Amino acid sequence: MTTAPATATVFGAVRLGYIVIETERFADWRRFGTDAIGMHHDSLSTDLMRFRLDDRECRFLLTRGPAEDVVATGWHIDDHTAFEQVEARIRAHGVPLVRGSDEEANLRGVERLLRFPGPKGITQEICTSPKSSAEPLRMLSSGFVTGDAGMGHVAITSTKPHLVRGYFNTVYDARLTDCIDETISGVKLKIRFLRVNERHHSIAVAAVRGLPIDPIRTRVQHLNIQAATLDDVARSYERVHELGFEMALAVGQHTNDKELSYYARTPSGFEWEVGWNPIVIDESTWVPSTHQGISIWGHLPVGQTIIDKLDQFRLGARSLAHPELTVPALSGAGIADD
Repeated sequence: MTTAPATATVFGAVRLGYIVIETERFADWRRFGTDAIGMHHDSLSTDLMRFRLDDRECRFLLTRGPAEDVVATGWHIDDHTAFEQVEARIRAHGVPLVRGSDEEANLRGVERLLRFPGPKGITQEICTSPKSSAEPLRMLSSGFVTGDAGMGHVAITSTKPHLVRGYFNTVYDARLTDCIDETISGVKLKIRFLRVNERHHSIAVAAVRGLPIDPIRTRVQHLNIQAATLDDVARSYERVHELGFEMALAVGQHTNDKELSYYARTPSGFEWEVGWNPIVIDESTWVPSTHQGISIWGHLPVGQTIIDKLDQFRLGARSLAHPELTVPALSGAGIADD
């Protein structure tokens, strides 16, 4: 097997392709995904279901299990050369790779599936040749924006953000787009936004400044998908309320990517952002910067009580006794802020 030179970049050849979620709450997830958010649903068995956003066979794969969390992120690689380059990088760092079975690849609607360890215990999967479905979409939304930049993004909280950034730089040549400084209930946060293509960010990493604590129970803080129209955002926001699902943050607009969005709480507990019209990065002119505050307007908490605040502090204190899972071989010394 021949591989590309180690110095060649895979930036621009990588995109977020699908998410794997483990849950026991299949009925609630079906209502949330189809009736509230407006995605296409396919029931595969009593233990497996998928959601589609576009012509791809799978964008979200739900498997039955106790985690109530995201357990894997799938990255579509443009071509076999770039795929083999990523594979070679991981092997060169001594990190074990597992080849997915034909059945696992079929469930994800892909070919050449490989998996390997990722930050916070979220398995990373790389694949080629995503399959398209001939079945027409059945969904309440008019559409979602995917394409060459992939789908949406994943946001995590971390006590070791420099190692997370080092990991995604090593594996996918991720670049820092920008940062946000924010203070919530007296707690200072630093959020770093990483991109692997023209999408403003495919990964967001939030950290409590000055304290090695993680106030979030789940491995991911939120997932994001991009609606095709502002009307789609408004209508899904209304459906989330009408169906009784919990809203985390009301409609607002972010300072950095200018995306207009809201955040609902999923049946598994992490948040789900539906957004519209984020900016697209021009590599020839973009310079990273730091923004003060998450939002230009809106994104106000909905229904949060003092009990919720105390729970977050308890979770943060509990995280001190459970060291965060990292992949030192791929993170190296990490990448500190400039």
